[in-house]
Amino acid sequence: MTGEPEVLDDGIMELTHLQHVWESGMRDAYTSYRAHADRPVALAAAMVEAAARLQGLGGTAADAANLLLGDLCLARASRLVAGTGDQRLQVGFARVIERTAAWAAGASPAAPLREQLVDLISEGT
Repeated sequence: MTGEPEVLDDGIMELTHLQHVWESGMRDAYTSYRAHADRPVALAAAMVEAAARLQGLGGTAADAANLLLGDLCLARASRLVAGTGDQRLQVGFARVIERTAAWAAGASPAAPLREQLVDLISEGT
């Protein structure tokens, strides 16, 4: 797993059980987000993007294993963003996820997920 974030400040390996997800696109997303944010926020954004892909948002619903992996990504992303102590960022991530899920359920179209996340994390810089 070359090039991934290894251990964060709390000593927890953030990619435990997600090696395949990392290799299947999360690494590229993380690299893209690193241009706009520090390591934990970039990893959180990449995890949100991976969760949407795993869960099949906007397409065919995923199988149970991928739904659970997506949930794992969202939970870890939430913990990473909470660790920043930035309430604006925490609420912003939640709103992006809400808009994207609502769109997938048939609501009004939302901007692409990566665009929403880059806008959000770039606001604070």
